Amino acid sequence: MRISIIVPAFNEERLLAGSLAAIQTASAVFADRGWTSELIVCDNNSTDHTADIARAAGAHVVFEPVNQIARARNTGAAAATGDWLLFIDADSHPDPALFAEVAQRIDSGRVLGGGVTIRLDNVRWLARKIAAMWNLASRIGKLMAGSFIFVEAAAFRAIGGFSHEWYAGEELEFCRRLKKLAREKKRHVIILHRHPLGTSGRKADLYTPWETLWMLARVVITGGRSLRSPQTTHLWYDGRR
Repeated sequence: MRISIIVPAFNEERLLAGSLAAIQTASAVFADRGWTSELIVCDNNSTDHTADIARAAGAHVVFEPVNQIARARNTGAAAATGDWLLFIDADSHPDPALFAEVAQRIDSGRVLGGGVTIRLDNVRWLARKIAAMWNLASRIGKLMAGSFIFVEAAAFRAIGGFSHEWYAGEELEFCRRLKKLAREKKRHVIILHRHPLGTSGRKADLYTPWETLWMLARVVITGGRSLRSPQTTHLWYDGRR
C-alpha cells in the first residue's frame, strides 16, 4: 500500500514547517504497517518562501499558477503515485492516532473515502461556535472538511477530482459525487471523530466577526453561488496570513 499526502499551500511560510513536521511524525504509522508514503506540497502561486520551506522538509514540490484550492489539490494529485490520497491543509496538525485510524479504515476495504472533525487552536467564541456547528453537520451529513480528506486514488480519478467551478466549498461538491460513487460500489464515506484534526483558527484573528458573518450570509442569500467567485471568497484568497 502506498499513501500520497498532498498539502496545498498559498503563502504558508509561517505555519507550513510545523504542519509538515506533524505530518511526517504521524506518517510513521504507515511505515509501521509496511506501507510507503510520499509527501507532496503544491505551491499555489505563493509570493513568499513556501516552496523553499517545503523542499527543506523533504517534500516533493509542484506548482499551480492559478490561485484556487481545487486546482492546487488536483495538481498535487496529478503528481501522486499512491493507492490512496490524503489531502491536508498547510495549517493543520494531524496526530499519529488519527493516521492510525485512517489506516485501519483503509485496511477494512469497506470505505471509499472520508474526513474528520476539527479542533481549532483559536478560542474566540465565533470560531468555537462555527466549528461546533460544522462538526455536528459533518457527522450527520457525512460531509468532509477540506482540511483533511482521504480517498482511494482510483475513486478520486473516476469522479474527476475537485471541480474548478468552486473557489470555496469545493469539498462539499466533491463529497456529494464521492458518496454517489460509494453507493454504487457498496462502500462508505465516513467521518472520523475520535481524534479531531488540530487546525488553525487564524481567520478569527485576521477577519472581524462581521466580515465572517457577511460572507456566510452571502453564501445563504445566493444559494451558494458566491462560492464560485474569487471576488466573494476573499477570506481564502486575499493573502492575509
